[in-house]
Order: sequence, then structure tokens, then C-alpha cells
Amino acid sequence: MRSIGCTMEEYSIEKSVESVCKDCGYDPANDPDERKTNYQNIQARQRTEYLFNRAGGDGIVLGTGDMSEIFIGWCTYKGDHMSHYNVNATVPKTLVKYLTVWAADNVFVQESELRECLLQIVETEISPELLPPEGGKIVHLTEDEIGSYRLIDFYMYYIVRFGRPPEVIYHLARHAFKEEFNAAEILRRLKQTYERFFGSQYKRDCVPGGPKTGLVSLSPRSDWRMPTDADVTLWIEQVRALQSNL
Repeated sequence: MRSIGCTMEEYSIEKSVESVCKDCGYDPANDPDERKTNYQNIQARQRTEYLFNRAGGDGIVLGTGDMSEIFIGWCTYKGDHMSHYNVNATVPKTLVKYLTVWAADNVFVQESELRECLLQIVETEISPELLPPEGGKIVHLTEDEIGSYRLIDFYMYYIVRFGRPPEVIYHLARHAFKEEFNAAEILRRLKQTYERFFGSQYKRDCVPGGPKTGLVSLSPRSDWRMPTDADVTLWIEQVRALQSNL
């Protein structure tokens, strides 16, 4: 922000988060389950509420979520899920990282501070940062929960653009990632991806506007039509059949 000349403001949501938790009867300090779900979602919603209030009638809230997060619903409904305009709505996570490196090495190569900052961002493990660090290290790691974005974006490509069935995607993934992931991990994450994808259509039904920068969009106002109550059972049964043959 300093390198590109942004006006910077810092606002604490600590008191508002504590107030909402208290009003709702949540106790994230002593209940590990609530610390993993309610506590995180409340933070995301409070951050977003502040941004909308701060924008008022004079500004807009730009969304930072990318296509991969929209695909699997890795966002808090009415939290980071929402914005006035989402600039990365059709850019997969792996492409975001690639473009950031490209910009550092081609656009900002003469601006050493900004270039170094961008490269450090890319090297930092992906995290929503909704749990406090321990010993100065990030403990809330996205890919520990949802799997590698390399796999997720691979699955998204074949599910959304081509409508390939689980068996085809599995065999393609085995070939593409044979040096990175074993068969069990590929199928475990494929099953998880289908569950998250089907289970988060209600979020995609009301996403903010954004540019269509690729061949496929998940916006209901563009390419994507899917019922909110679509049943994932058929796809999960196919994945389980593959798992049983390992």
C-alpha cells in the first residue's frame, strides 16, 4: 500500500466481534468448535460491514475473492463473499499467484520495494487469518483444510468448463500430479471439492458483479445456471466407487 501510494487506515474490529459473540451466546475463548466456525465468520462479517459503512456513498468496496474461492464457497456468506464489485471473480487462485509474479518481474521490476513485497506475498502460505498466529507463524492455513489450489483449479477446469465425470477427472489428475499427490489424496480432495461445490451454490446465486476475464464465469448473470438444492449424491457415489478400487 505504501509503495503504490494508497491512503492507509487501520480499524480494530475486536470490540465489535466480542459484542456480537456475547449477544449470540458464543464463547470462542473456551469452545474450540465455535472458534473454528462462528468466531471466524463473525470476524469476516464485521470486517465487511465496516468496509461498506466506511465506503458510505463516496466509495466502493472491491471484492478480493477469486474464482477458486467462489467455486468451492471458501468465503463467509455476507462477509468476504460480498462487495460492490469483485475484480477477480473469474481469475483462479493459481493464476492470481502467476500474475502477481509476472507483475513483479515485468511491470514493477524497477520498483524494488514493491517488487519484493509482491514476491513475499506469493511466498506466504495462503490463510484467511481468522485465528491468531502462534510464535509469529500463521496457523490458520487454507490448503490444510481444503487441499492444494493446484488440485482445486484442475478440478474446476474439468468440472465447470467441460463437465467431465469423476472417473475422467481422477485419471487425468493421476497423470498430471503423479509426482505430487497419491491416488488416495486425489480422490479425497475430489470428493471434498464436489461436496463444497454443490453445497455453496446459494453463495453463487447472489455474488456481486465482476468482469468476465476468462472463458467461463460462475455468475448467475453470465454463464452459470445451477439450482441451489442440486444433489451431489450421484457424483459422490462415483468417487466412492473409485476409492473402493484402490
